[in-house]
Amino acid sequence: MAYGDGPDDQALRAAWRGFCEGLELAGEQAFKDLNPAASMYRVDALRFLTQNLGQAFDLALETRDTRYPQLHYFCSPTRKLGSDAADFIYQQAWIDGESEYRIRGHLGSVRFLNFTIQGARPSHQPGSDVPTLHEPFGDIPEANLFGHDLIADAQGYFELYIGGAERPANWLPTTPQSRKLFIRQGFDRWDETPASLAIERVDMNTPKPLPGAKQLIDAMAWASDFVQGLMRDWPDHPNRFSPFVDAEHPNAFPPDPSANTRSDDRKRGRAIAHLCWALEADEALIIEFDAHTGFWMLSNMGVFMNSMDFRYRPVSYTPSRSVVDEDGKHRFVLCAVDPGVHNWIDTQGFERGNLTYRNLLGAHPTQFQTRLVPRQQLLEFLPATTCIVSSEQREAQLWTRFRAIQRRFAGAF
Repeated sequence: MAYGDGPDDQALRAAWRGFCEGLELAGEQAFKDLNPAASMYRVDALRFLTQNLGQAFDLALETRDTRYPQLHYFCSPTRKLGSDAADFIYQQAWIDGESEYRIRGHLGSVRFLNFTIQGARPSHQPGSDVPTLHEPFGDIPEANLFGHDLIADAQGYFELYIGGAERPANWLPTTPQSRKLFIRQGFDRWDETPASLAIERVDMNTPKPLPGAKQLIDAMAWASDFVQGLMRDWPDHPNRFSPFVDAEHPNAFPPDPSANTRSDDRKRGRAIAHLCWALEADEALIIEFDAHTGFWMLSNMGVFMNSMDFRYRPVSYTPSRSVVDEDGKHRFVLCAVDPGVHNWIDTQGFERGNLTYRNLLGAHPTQFQTRLVPRQQLLEFLPATTCIVSSEQREAQLWTRFRAIQRRFAGAF
């Protein structure tokens, strides 16, 4: 049988061609003005696209049926999107406001665990003229629950219900606008274990139906919008609209140190500060702030705000993995070549990028100081007692990182 013999051939081919045309347009965005012309930046941009092409139809088709929910790893060591934090695991499941769902799981030992029900996705963010980010971003948080709110048994096992009749504990309400469950796990120590989670519809009693032509056609349109949107909106959208991002003044954090006034961020248990950096190959940026008892993380990212290679390189830090100087300050060195200091943030040879600080489960108004210095004279600008590591110690640190990341994402591959 040939083309035209099937009743949906024309519609399916047109949808596929539309998706391919959209993918081609998305690829053109790798050459936008905001992405430097050097080959490594062009490669990174197209890699950003191909990594997310790999999840386009997972989101658009394979996990889309809310009657048969499935947790999807939104980011991983081989998939970066949305200013993702290197020390987070992100998962999502499409849901609806009519069904009742149950999550069965084990808490693990992860320091931060958050479940958020996401609702309506308006064209503009409420109360503003800011256009909404591409799918699946831009929906409004409706309900929120943290890991420490869950009641688990003595071994750490629990059940969490979503939607349905109100329950006194381990329950998240939904509304007619509810469309997504978003889960974030934040890690501090390398030996922490992730929560293990699985979702089901409570009254599920038949196998999941196979997709038909309409479902696939709709999925191809959604996937096309998705790949075009991510290449269009990063980093353009945060550069234009985010209160956290100031690309016009690189190598310094914006003056507002708290960045925690938005209610949706408070619901998600975070406060954010962001730095756009620009370094020559022979420069280093020293970043310092007072140590405090809260849980925070630093994540280094590329031009498209995609996390750098956190499996193999020291591009992220948390309290337990950082050294505090004798004066009570954290000092980090951002540069391309290992300077031999413990708190080194690798730029992977890029000369432009982004660094995000997240303060989790608190609103500590962290004050930052930065100093751009010649890399060869770096130690002259650091305390004499700065923690120095040998090449053997650095190698051991990287092996510890690699093995921990492999364990964290064992379920993602």
